[in-house]
Amino acid sequence: MTRRGTRIRLALGVWGVLLSQVFLYPGVEDIVVALGGSGTISAGMWFLVAEFAAFVAFASVWGAASDAVGHRMPLAAAGALGGAAGYLLLAAAPTLGLPFAAVLVVRIVGGAATIGAFSLAITALADLSGGNGRNMGAAGIAIGLGAALGSVVGGRLADADPLFPLYAAAGTLVAVAILFGTVSEELPSGDRLGIGEVLGRLRKRPALGVPYAFGFIDRMTAGFFALVGVYYFRESFGLDAAGAGLALAAFFIPFALLQYPAGVLSDRVGRAIPVVIGSVCYGLGIVAVGVAPSLWLAIGAMVAVGALGALVAPATMALVTDIASVETRGAALGGFNVFGSLGFLAGFLLGGTTTSSAGYLAAFAVVGLSEVAIALVAARAVWRISESDYSWPDTRTGS
Repeated sequence: MTRRGTRIRLALGVWGVLLSQVFLYPGVEDIVVALGGSGTISAGMWFLVAEFAAFVAFASVWGAASDAVGHRMPLAAAGALGGAAGYLLLAAAPTLGLPFAAVLVVRIVGGAATIGAFSLAITALADLSGGNGRNMGAAGIAIGLGAALGSVVGGRLADADPLFPLYAAAGTLVAVAILFGTVSEELPSGDRLGIGEVLGRLRKRPALGVPYAFGFIDRMTAGFFALVGVYYFRESFGLDAAGAGLALAAFFIPFALLQYPAGVLSDRVGRAIPVVIGSVCYGLGIVAVGVAPSLWLAIGAMVAVGALGALVAPATMALVTDIASVETRGAALGGFNVFGSLGFLAGFLLGGTTTSSAGYLAAFAVVGLSEVAIALVAARAVWRISESDYSWPDTRTGS
């Protein structure tokens, strides 16, 4: 298999995992009610929080395990199958008479499996030569397209039957597991270390804290849109689940399509400009969505925010691979996903609680200005890392 073919298959795997996950978002209110929860934003918040709590706990464990054994794909396939089983069990919950508390436990177990498929597929992309920005751009476009299609299709599935998104998610993850079985890995040369040694070496790379911080805030905004954005468009503009899915797609489509060129751009100009300037504009765009007086202005702001997010995301992930050594790359990207998942949790919790207590406008302002703040506070550190002698750009030949 050519390197380009490997990159495409891995990107398809990332796309499939995100597709399965986002199927649930537009109709989360209806799904929660069908599974025994209330229709409030609080119940939807805890339904999403349960999965991401598992992401936080297990992302680095999967990464460190793959570094230790020297293989990513068998573990990634196992994670995808475990996630599929979790979705099927959720779909069976009403028949089995499971209370909503048990549903949340199933979400935790399924999330612990699914994060292995997601994180290790991205790590396998990072293992490929040809430029860290290029590889992370491929991951980014897969994430964005998966989220875009998932939000549209998931909304229509939920309108037909609240359990249909769960079945679709399970089937997608089974297909992802089969796909991972066809991928030839390209792990870089390096010592095989034990899990403890891998994590120990990561602690000696404090510069990773900078992209981790940006990853936290960026994913916080994504978590915010996944929960509050859906309720905002449904309650403020009277949309159904399918309409809310289309509103989310207005963000995710430009976010997807521009990631690969943005990743290549960051290989050429460095990471600082996309990360810092992009984050400031991205945060202000989020505020603009919340103050838009009409549906079409809000949709237009979502398109702009998606484009700006595409500028930031691949450069931030590439910064992680620039800093990490080859022996610790899996754990380093796992750590990035830990902070990203913490960001999702923060987006759910901060967005949900702020909306409940102060309304949608305050929630959009708090989340958007948080993105601006991290860019201003960490700007000097990003410039210093970008100008250091880390390994980017990766100029090894390959396509």
